[in-house]
Amino acid sequence: MPAIKKSPRIFRSGIVYLPVDAIYPSPVQPRKRFPQESLAELAYSISQYGVLNPLTVRKRGDKYELVAGERRLRASKLAGLSEVPCIVIDVNMEESSLLALVENIQRRDLDFVEEAEGISQLIRLFGMSQEEAARRLGKSQPAIANKLRILRLPADVLDRLRDEDMTERHARTLLRLKTPEEQRRALDVMIREHMNVSAAEEYIDALLALSSEPEQKPGRRTLFVLKDVRVFLNTLTHGLDIMKQGGIDAEMQKHETESELVLTISIPKQK
Repeated sequence: MPAIKKSPRIFRSGIVYLPVDAIYPSPVQPRKRFPQESLAELAYSISQYGVLNPLTVRKRGDKYELVAGERRLRASKLAGLSEVPCIVIDVNMEESSLLALVENIQRRDLDFVEEAEGISQLIRLFGMSQEEAARRLGKSQPAIANKLRILRLPADVLDRLRDEDMTERHARTLLRLKTPEEQRRALDVMIREHMNVSAAEEYIDALLALSSEPEQKPGRRTLFVLKDVRVFLNTLTHGLDIMKQGGIDAEMQKHETESELVLTISIPKQK
């Protein structure tokens, strides 16, 4: 005797309860990271109070593709739920991708890299221009362009920025450096010194000023003023890091008195 297919359980107008095993994530879901600690917290909340906001899905054959709510779905499975409340909508792939991105942006569920990757995915998959993507997402074209520029940074740099809870402005500051090697070394210093955005921008300003060699008229000097001595110290640290990577065992010692900070830099003589 053939198995009888169980119909979705209707909860109230527009909302149905669907088995969690019948729902699968969208292949174009913009959100990629789901920290286990926050999932566990949400799973506990769901076990106590249930899923307060229904998931959004679209029917695909005998299954349902998730449009919005993957974090809630994962947490529901973690909490041991067999079914979850859903709203079933009739949309195509492009509309589904757009809804998923907009929903995550509005809920601020995406980090700045996921947001940029989601926008890039929309443009690539559906042939949108930056102007069209901006219009559909309710943003300006320059804002879209700035977010996409972040993806020029190496993948490992983007991962470290996110792991250290750094911001989109930190990322844009690193884009001012020309090579991935320079970006990685600068990021090392920014992380080690716990730089906020303002300090990071001054640090990059100092690096660029020290590395540039503008043509100067005879008798003229270029004066560069550092607002914070920490930026100068970080620039020295950055230079020593480069020397160490080149096999030179250079060291810097700091001694602070009431009136001054004394720096001693030791560089071994070449034998």
